Amino acid sequence: MAWLKRLATPKWWPIKRKVNKFVAVPRGPYSECLPLVVIIRDVFGVADNGREAKKVIKAGDVLIDGVKRKDPNFGVGKMSLIEIPKLNKSWRVVSRKGFTFVETTGDDSKLKVCKILDKTILKGAKIQLNLDGGRNLITTENYSTGDSLVLKMPEQQVVDVIKMDKGSLALVSKGKKAGKFAVIDEIDNKNRRAWLKEGEKRFEVPLNALLAIGKDKPLVKLE
Repeated sequence: MAWLKRLATPKWWPIKRKVNKFVAVPRGPYSECLPLVVIIRDVFGVADNGREAKKVIKAGDVLIDGVKRKDPNFGVGKMSLIEIPKLNKSWRVVSRKGFTFVETTGDDSKLKVCKILDKTILKGAKIQLNLDGGRNLITTENYSTGDSLVLKMPEQQVVDVIKMDKGSLALVSKGKKAGKFAVIDEIDNKNRRAWLKEGEKRFEVPLNALLAIGKDKPLVKLE
């Protein structure tokens, strides 16, 4: 395992900083994430210490987006789905004051919202979508960059698409407004900015800080 000094970790990490000198370093596609061992030990309290947490993980008792992850350093990022079948519990990771872990059940616990970051035209009229979280999806549908796909995991089956348009409900995923739901009021694609309305209030955020999550209400549980 790779290690990082606890005092050097981001302030939002939910760890005690004077218990031990080092903590696991996350690895994976997310720039902002928590190592799985920290979530199991410090967030959920499933294990009393790192050794027990690693034992749980390496036994394959934790699923991320429907897939068993046995690497304690695996980086869990925003909108990830965490499931511990032996406890019959599932959570969705939401960017709010660092990360908030929203408990979810039933069909909702299998749905992951991913933003389309880029796309590439392939042979045979197929399109490769590059999604946040390092995911790629091959499709024949011409979805737009910036829109969100609601995927059933782990199959990555598209069950819905949410347009990044005026009138759509969006989640602010980073910055001072992280965790807020608001309606998109205006989009300036040239300058990569957007203005959102929260009741009578209107505020501006970078377009890359937004995730479209629905129309009248979020299509997945976020609080």
